[in-house]
Amino acid sequence: MPTRRLDDRRYLRTADPARLPVIDTIPDQSRSMRHLHVLLFKLLLALFTALPAIAQGQIDINQADAKTIAASLNGVGLVKAEAIVAWRSANGPFRSIEDLTKVRGIGKRTIEANREVILIGPPTPARTSPG
Repeated sequence: MPTRRLDDRRYLRTADPARLPVIDTIPDQSRSMRHLHVLLFKLLLALFTALPAIAQGQIDINQADAKTIAASLNGVGLVKAEAIVAWRSANGPFRSIEDLTKVRGIGKRTIEANREVILIGPPTPARTSPG
């Protein structure tokens, strides 16, 4: 028995529209708005990904407190940042970036990873207590 083929035009005329598969329900304007939203989302994602690098300015290692150091330097947590502040308090201000290697837990890799962020400002005058 030969197979029966339906004429597409006759099928579409007699078919129930509610039962037809939905191929394209998004109008052209909505489609372009969707593309715009996707583009904006991708731009915002790229911006937020790059934001820490943009926002991360230089930090004066002779002036900053432990929380600021920990937040600004890659690979330096609060414990290492407190060690930097303790070394600075005990030995005076850092004269060069390489002086940071004298702090336990800070090595050449940490310095190289943060070289562009670390700033060695002029040493502050020693505070004298009145009395």
